[in-house]
Amino acid sequence: MRILITGACGFLGHHVVEHFLRFTDWDIVGVDYLSYASSGYDRLRDIDAFDSKRVTIIGWDISHPAPAGVVREIGCVDYLLHLAAETHVDRSISDALPFVKSNALGTQNVINLVRENLPMLRLMVNFSTDEVFGPAPDGIYYREYDRFAPTNPYAATKAAAVYLCDAAVNTHRLPICTTFTMNIFGERQDPEKFIPMCIKRVLAGQKIEIHADQERKRSGSRCWIHARNVAAALHWLLGGIAAKGQRYNIVGEEKTNLQIAQLVAREVGKPLEYELTNFHEQRPGHDLRYALDGGKVAAMGWQYPRTLEESLVKTVRWTLDRQRWLRGVGA
Repeated sequence: MRILITGACGFLGHHVVEHFLRFTDWDIVGVDYLSYASSGYDRLRDIDAFDSKRVTIIGWDISHPAPAGVVREIGCVDYLLHLAAETHVDRSISDALPFVKSNALGTQNVINLVRENLPMLRLMVNFSTDEVFGPAPDGIYYREYDRFAPTNPYAATKAAAVYLCDAAVNTHRLPICTTFTMNIFGERQDPEKFIPMCIKRVLAGQKIEIHADQERKRSGSRCWIHARNVAAALHWLLGGIAAKGQRYNIVGEEKTNLQIAQLVAREVGKPLEYELTNFHEQRPGHDLRYALDGGKVAAMGWQYPRTLEESLVKTVRWTLDRQRWLRGVGA
């Protein structure tokens, strides 16, 4: 088997590469354009299981059509995991254009690659986000085919990518399905993300601003999941479970941002200094709560290998032993 992974050098991508190295004998073709989010091959180099004989990395900026040389180097593949994306909401609010290019146009270029050059592909998985559904009121957990209501540029571009994939299934009969996942964390994550940012600030005794409601009384809430659990779920879906044209929620456990920060501080062993802040007032597009319903994959037999707390404890302890990653990728 050969699997193509876009965004293979990024945070989620390198965890997925590690999973397939550990749990399969498949050959892996990764494409990445090595932006700030990947900073070269540093994450891949840090994987204990890395095997250069099984992994080929190709430079390709998916916001442009795949050059002939890239197509030739990719060759024939059995599966495609489309993980490449711009993901940081703050950056999308400051400048949406890179997100349109990577997430929308880039997805269409990947679709074109499949349509024109990968006739034997068994399945492409388009990796999307809970944010396409917009904020979730208390008690509401969005299912796979609920309406989209994105509230920030990042979410809007990911919604566009889903619709492009749905259209490709319908008009070109391409074997594509889509997954939706919530807040992913794990080892080697960029410190601009919440959990490594919390570790860094708790270590330094610095105050953490925590997303809250307008009255600054209730912390925002997310479903959190480790990248290893995401990789395992994707592998499970590729094992004859997923079907083209279908959508699947890969859901973690719901915790408030404050609860996550408290768990981090407990493992670091230092007090948590924090302030509840109305982020939406400062930057419209930050929603108080996102939530997905994981009932579909659970009914199909999926169970997560580790709980949220087990994964978080392991991540914090790993990071404390390797604090260079708190300076940013490649530091």
